[in-house]
Amino acid sequence: MNVKQQTIQKKVSITGVGLHTGKTVSLTILPAPINHGYKFQRIDLDNKPIIEADVDYVVDTSRGTVLEKEGVRVHTTEHILAALVGLQIDNVIIQIDGPEIPILDGSAIKFVEMLEEAGIEEQQSLRNYYEVTEAIHYRNDERNIELAALPLNDYRLTAMVDYNSSILHSQHAQLHAIELFKEQIAPCRTFVFLHELEALFHAGLIKGGNIDNAVVIVDREVTEEEVENLSKLLNKPKIKVGQTGILNDTPLRFPNEPARHKLLDVMGDLALVGRPLKAHILAARPGHTPNVELAKKIKKQMLDSAKSAPQYDPNLPPVYTLTEVAKLLPHRYPFALVDKIVYLDGQTVVGIKNITMNEPQFTGHFPDNPVMPGVLQIEAIAQTGGVLVLTSTGNPESYWPYLVSIDNCRFYHNVVPGDTLIIRCSLLIPMKLGVAKMHGEAWVGKKLVCDVNMTARLVKKAK
Repeated sequence: MNVKQQTIQKKVSITGVGLHTGKTVSLTILPAPINHGYKFQRIDLDNKPIIEADVDYVVDTSRGTVLEKEGVRVHTTEHILAALVGLQIDNVIIQIDGPEIPILDGSAIKFVEMLEEAGIEEQQSLRNYYEVTEAIHYRNDERNIELAALPLNDYRLTAMVDYNSSILHSQHAQLHAIELFKEQIAPCRTFVFLHELEALFHAGLIKGGNIDNAVVIVDREVTEEEVENLSKLLNKPKIKVGQTGILNDTPLRFPNEPARHKLLDVMGDLALVGRPLKAHILAARPGHTPNVELAKKIKKQMLDSAKSAPQYDPNLPPVYTLTEVAKLLPHRYPFALVDKIVYLDGQTVVGIKNITMNEPQFTGHFPDNPVMPGVLQIEAIAQTGGVLVLTSTGNPESYWPYLVSIDNCRFYHNVVPGDTLIIRCSLLIPMKLGVAKMHGEAWVGKKLVCDVNMTARLVKKAK
């Protein structure tokens, strides 16, 4: 899995028909900066409103995943989101001039191809993975549905479908390595049972549906009259039931293509968590509704974990090394109190300070019982926050960061030589006029040792 974030090198466009609305839509994918994430933009509407790819905006999952924000909707988001997840692309804006993402051939492969045509560009920031820390389960006993996200330092998916059908038997699909997504999962098309078609049409859905963008499974006997009606519904001059159980004997791209497509849908729906995942996803009889419910549970765990100790993996490369921190901050020995920055996303920063007996404060501050002075803990937190506010300017070398105020500071445990301080600072409100209000915390392992609210101000350096 990639260590750094990625976007695309140039914008790319494609035109197609929405599966449910039947409307022709032009879609353009554009590069986006670090920590932008996935965002949809309706350029056909006044003010060109933006909808973030966030599970909190899901309003309908009946036949696809629909997002809505402030009355503006985007339909059928799952396939393009799966393509982005599968290619490990983190930051794009998806513009459409209609209400629905085009269905194309019913799979994600066309989106994968257009993203590769655009070129994939590595960005100079670490991917903001969320690693599932405890098993998360979703069950619907009435429909015999079960999904789970299990802890794993990787991203794997296993899906099973079972429709009690003589044509579509129980199937399994797996994705053991994200790098295999394009080859093994992206080409797999959506599918529908014949008995569902008329009901969907009468419900005002699949107006853009035809046998070129979906696999139609014939799961019952049909009359010639029904075949004629199907031809009219699908706007095809000739329809035949065929011998394979698939309308028009459309060949499957994989023997278990339906199960693989359900896995694809799971990937796309779980993109709505808002961060790339590290987990093993197990899905028995998944669908958009249970997928979204699992995404909500994962997001809740993710938000809850933000209230606990920040994650620090010393095996990962830092965002800024000690040398690079020194280029950002003016502090020098003995007041350089940040050894490296391991996380930075524009709202939050995590820094590391290793406490050693060689530091000068320990010769005079309780020398027989060395304890890191509280004022230096605050200074280390302030310097970590200084990296956050300086980097937000895009021109950090032009400013001095000054601490203006300290509020609600508390110390909970002693910090002693041998400890590693994990420091997290987050903006309380967006920066304005060079003033940043932050909440800072210092942790040793899973033990909170200090927290404080601070205000910092950026002052332009004199030329």
